[in-house]
Amino acid sequence: MLEMTAAAARRTALAAQGFADARPSAAPTRRHLLKAVGRTSLLQIDSVSVAVRAHYMPVFSRIGAYDRGLLDDAAWRHTTAKPRALVEYWAHEAALIPVGDWPLLRWRMRAYAGGRWAGERKVLERNPALIRDILDVISAVGSASAGDIERHLEIDRGRRAGPWWDRSDTKVICEQLFAAGALSVDRRVGFVRHYDLADRVLPAGVVSSRIDDEDAVRELIRRAARSLGVGTEPDLRDYYRLSRAQAAAAIADLVEEGTLVPVTVRGWGAPAYRHVEARTPRRITGAALLCPFDPLVFFRPRTERIFDFHYRLEIYTPQHKRVHGYYVFPFLLDGELVARVDLKADRGADALHALGAFAEGEHGHGRVGESLASSLREMADWLGLSDVRVGERGDLAAALADRV
Repeated sequence: MLEMTAAAARRTALAAQGFADARPSAAPTRRHLLKAVGRTSLLQIDSVSVAVRAHYMPVFSRIGAYDRGLLDDAAWRHTTAKPRALVEYWAHEAALIPVGDWPLLRWRMRAYAGGRWAGERKVLERNPALIRDILDVISAVGSASAGDIERHLEIDRGRRAGPWWDRSDTKVICEQLFAAGALSVDRRVGFVRHYDLADRVLPAGVVSSRIDDEDAVRELIRRAARSLGVGTEPDLRDYYRLSRAQAAAAIADLVEEGTLVPVTVRGWGAPAYRHVEARTPRRITGAALLCPFDPLVFFRPRTERIFDFHYRLEIYTPQHKRVHGYYVFPFLLDGELVARVDLKADRGADALHALGAFAEGEHGHGRVGESLASSLREMADWLGLSDVRVGERGDLAAALADRV
């Protein structure tokens, strides 16, 4: 069996995610954006906007300062000249995926037909007529938000308690129809989903495509392996949130056909599989800030195994119990995670705030501080912020403050 060192496996993983690719020498284009998404296979979507929405950041981490409108157009705008390239669906979590990958998740759509979670099923049971009403409104008026639909149906919601804990039945059913594949997301306005019939959002050939469930899962594992480079069975199945049974059968098939090569990675303590086309550069150079939902780090056990970097999102941890901060970005430098920084984009102050900065292990503060300062300046410019400000928390804060 092929044996790899942990360092070689790390470089393989980074190359698969696009961190060995040269950044564009001029302003990135749609082609550069789609190449980056081709590396990751998906972009996770999350509602947190304290720094920047999660789906924008992985592209920036790989190709540098690009026009976020390129991503908006690729996902939420369709023209004859530039057809929609990405579409929303439940992949790892809520995510943007290539339009052509949508049929690979039909088995999940069927599984969600009766509701994605218990509360959703209860809403469906008490409002069977609302499903047809929603579909009738969208059929008649086209792309619409849940609020638009309620106005067409003359539903008075009264006073709302909050945006998340007080979802209307209309919104819940729209989300269920989206999960079941009846609706898709045509566009977003202020991050609000505007739903339309799936066959009006997606090309006819994509909507009509039917793929056997086993073949679809095998293709998802193939894509996961391509984007991971090398990974364990849990790594491969987590990428699209597959079950152990689904992954085991698909991995066995891909090993038999030669797409996956079983390998032993020293220090991993678990069998691994390398994509047959994965490359292992001799070195990885460059710097990148990674958002908490970047595909390189969103599966935390893999992050710890590959980078010896214990990483947890502390959003839901009470403030006085947080170790590093609310929304912490790992910092990648020359192939290693060398620091982490708690970031907030303060539009009112026209500044990117590094509320806390922490060095990892024995990495020197001077070199890391200088590189991190440069990356923060680049990110601030990309976000249209004039200043970078550094707080006092963390052992790297002083070195960073001296350099911004």
